[in-house]
Amino acid sequence: MALVEPFTFTAATLPTAALFLVAFVAAETLAINIDVRSGISWTVSFTEIPLVVGLMVAEYELILVTHVIAGVGTLVARGVNRRKLYNSGVLVIEITTAYAVATTVAAAMGAQSITWPAAFAGAVAAPAASTVLAMVSVWVLRNRMKLSTGLRFMTRVLVVGMINASAGLVGYLVATEVPAGWLLVAAMGIGLAGLYWAYGDLLREQRDIDALADVSLMVARSGQLTDTGLPGEFGPADWEALAARIKDQLAARRVVLRLRLDGANTLTTVVAGDPLDGEDVSADDPLIRLPHSRPRHVRLVDSRPDVRRALAARGAEEVLICPLRSATQLLGVVEAHDRRSRWRGFAAADLQLLGAMSAHLATALDNRRLTATIKHDAYHDPLTGLLNRPGISHAARGPLASGRNVVLLRVDLDNFSTVCDALGYAWADRMVSIAGRRLVDVLGPEVPVARLEGASFAALLTCPESTAREIAEQVRSELSMPYPIDRLTVEAHAIVGYASSDVDDAVGRMDVDGLLQRADVALRAITTSGNTDEVRGYVPSMGQIFMRRFQLVSQFRQALESNQVTVHYQPKISLPKRTVLGVEALVRWKHPEFGDLHPDEFIPPIEAAGLIGALTSFVLDEALARARKWLDAGLRISVAVNMSVRSLSDAELPGLGAAAPQRLQVPPELL
Repeated sequence: MALVEPFTFTAATLPTAALFLVAFVAAETLAINIDVRSGISWTVSFTEIPLVVGLMVAEYELILVTHVIAGVGTLVARGVNRRKLYNSGVLVIEITTAYAVATTVAAAMGAQSITWPAAFAGAVAAPAASTVLAMVSVWVLRNRMKLSTGLRFMTRVLVVGMINASAGLVGYLVATEVPAGWLLVAAMGIGLAGLYWAYGDLLREQRDIDALADVSLMVARSGQLTDTGLPGEFGPADWEALAARIKDQLAARRVVLRLRLDGANTLTTVVAGDPLDGEDVSADDPLIRLPHSRPRHVRLVDSRPDVRRALAARGAEEVLICPLRSATQLLGVVEAHDRRSRWRGFAAADLQLLGAMSAHLATALDNRRLTATIKHDAYHDPLTGLLNRPGISHAARGPLASGRNVVLLRVDLDNFSTVCDALGYAWADRMVSIAGRRLVDVLGPEVPVARLEGASFAALLTCPESTAREIAEQVRSELSMPYPIDRLTVEAHAIVGYASSDVDDAVGRMDVDGLLQRADVALRAITTSGNTDEVRGYVPSMGQIFMRRFQLVSQFRQALESNQVTVHYQPKISLPKRTVLGVEALVRWKHPEFGDLHPDEFIPPIEAAGLIGALTSFVLDEALARARKWLDAGLRISVAVNMSVRSLSDAELPGLGAAAPQRLQVPPELL
């Protein structure tokens, strides 16, 4: 083509224009999408082949018009109606750059027309110019691209451009210079197209496998167990990264995850890419309610009216949508909006890839739901829904580690066992459930409340001890109110003790278990005192008292065997007759560390520990043995032995009372 000849449109140019229009349309239609990186689609097209031939034989205006018509027409035919102005501008820049470079090179070579070296340079410059424009747009509108990524991307574009330009030039020269050369050109074109197509498929499959592996690893984190055996956290940033990875692989303008997390009834929306236009959709959205179990491709141009309105609400012209289903319920949906490509929309391969990714994501969400259930059950009481002992321990770690004052309330319903015996466990469980709700109502939903066992509760407060005491009084008053259960009203009495982390005590650990132990000590102190209408807080002296009681219980059997426990006899005298009627057996304990102990000090903890039977047998044997000795000495003296209330409820007591006198040969009337 001459460098200075002006373009004149005549009827003779129509065949040439039609031929190049068909060539450009074919090149656009056969474009191969090969790479996707950071939302940029690298598409191998064959437009350099007709372009390099056009530089050799046709005018600038003719090639410009046919190229723009072919490019924009292909987009419209595929339903990609957005960004037409931008794409038209890119096409104009490509052709203008190609002719500018070609004429400059030809002029530098001193040629009167565009030679094949000049045409080759112009054809390679066209995709380079559009690529530079795309990278600048990304840098300005989205985010900065790494220099290494940009250089690698440009290198690929130049390599493909040189291959296409070389093929076009070789084909043109062979067809014009070699007899019947068009046959060789056709064979070469078919082979080149087949090579590109195979390479594109292989590389796309590799990209899809890599993306699927990335998504699988990312979603696996949502159900991964930590060292404590509980599911790890998978926060909003992690879901956004996952959505961004799907968006990049699909070259979508936007990916939206609508997820039902941890059994929630509402959908949590996660967006990667362009923000959603307008308000978020509801559960009645036509796209979400589409009856399908596999991914679907929905386009604005061929959808029913309600789906069109749903697409318009999203600001999208085409959507890939795939449900996330477990075996029993819908866990969410994945939506990919508008493919970022000026050549084509979403294809079957994109639909297949989204289906595979969605299957992995649905499995991960189902596992997350199951692990959330396990976590909830591990930390909560099944009857009341409150925390359990591990749950209150876990909740207290943070406040204790922060150094704030922590007060642990302990609440017991003292007549729970009576209700169980009289009405059964079903009624007692109802009373416990009502007590748990009352406790939450008094303290508020933000306060950790736990059911420890039976009718025992605990609550974690972060406040001064004076405030905690006032709260404890309110709790005692509220939980001591009558409990209406069906047509009955059950009376109850609440006992409340508490322990503060500010109380310095060498006895016990300053952790959750230590606080629970101290609060329990305060609770036992109320029971021991008999004044159950008061609220008590733990003080160090309580710890010393109960540590001493613990020592007495643990050393009691050894005391019986080592003769530390002895029986003394107090005579019962008839003053009018001035005679001894009998004696009363009194037990005493001479402790090697604590000295002489009064029965009031060691009998209650022994009763609580279930050792009162051993003490009763010991005293009974000692008293009857002494009565036998008195009989042998000619003294007939009766012996009275005191019995614990717990001993009276022992079914074996009558047999013991009958066998002991017989074994020691003492008349029963002397006992």
